[in-house]
Amino acid sequence: MIKNSIFFGIVQNDLTALEAELLSIIHSPVHLITEISEHLVQAGGKRLRPALYFLSARCGCDDQAKLQPLATAIELIHMATLVHDDVIDNAATRRGIPTANNKWGNQMSVLIGDYLFAKAFSIVASSQVSGRVMQVLTEVICSMSEGEIIQNQDIFNPEQHEMEYLSRIAKKTADFIAASCELGALTAGLPEAYVQALRDYGYSIGMAFQITDDILDITASSEQLGKPAGNDLRQGIVTLPVLYALKHSPAAAELRTIVATCNMTEAELARGLQIIHETDAVEYSYKLVGEYLNRARILLPAAVPPDIREAFLAVAEFIEMRNF
Repeated sequence: MIKNSIFFGIVQNDLTALEAELLSIIHSPVHLITEISEHLVQAGGKRLRPALYFLSARCGCDDQAKLQPLATAIELIHMATLVHDDVIDNAATRRGIPTANNKWGNQMSVLIGDYLFAKAFSIVASSQVSGRVMQVLTEVICSMSEGEIIQNQDIFNPEQHEMEYLSRIAKKTADFIAASCELGALTAGLPEAYVQALRDYGYSIGMAFQITDDILDITASSEQLGKPAGNDLRQGIVTLPVLYALKHSPAAAELRTIVATCNMTEAELARGLQIIHETDAVEYSYKLVGEYLNRARILLPAAVPPDIREAFLAVAEFIEMRNF
């Protein structure tokens, strides 16, 4: 979870209740389902999406019982997408621990992801949410699926453009974070302009979050990331720093060849990272992160209560400073 005292001061109780609810909801008469699901919950995570949902909802609602079901569904959906992503990426670790596909295989992991999706929508259905809430959730799952498909169509393809990258990460990451804020505002019954402003804040936060993630893949250590460093480049996923280097590096032709290499050696990976670091790719990417975070800060509605505003600003600061 996000280690930020300002942030936790507002939603600590909500997130504590969320952890207990997650562990309760994933229990199944089938022991293996419970075992794998508990492994996923106990692996932890930033819980960014439900936390932003809670913050948005707390702008107009203090009823934890009313807020909890949708927060649980949001995190279950996120967990399900991560399980499926790990299968697609053939990932061995996440957050420094073995992935479900590493421990139980791809077939079981896909089924567990499906199980978590089903649990999420079972919660939503039993909560009797509005049609709009259901529409937001279903549309964001479609968007994430589209983003993943687009990404996998373009692996090992150096002939990409920055706008394509930004559209892809919007679908994969930013739309869900935006929806989390929107759902919180809708649950609280906030005015439409308020709902839209919080959604726009979440979108900007989401874009900054994913670009930072892509920067860290080439700057942080494996220990910091909890997964192999340089993994995106190794898997042919073309991120913003790579795109910048492909456009500006004197060694762009060599990098293009490396990016297009399906079975990349450690030496080729190291050379690719070196070429990227010899440009201003990291600085350029962080500049764009700063622009999105500044936009997020500006978008916060004036009516947001001061303590919640501080928490929203702390989220932006966390993204700006994070190294994992």
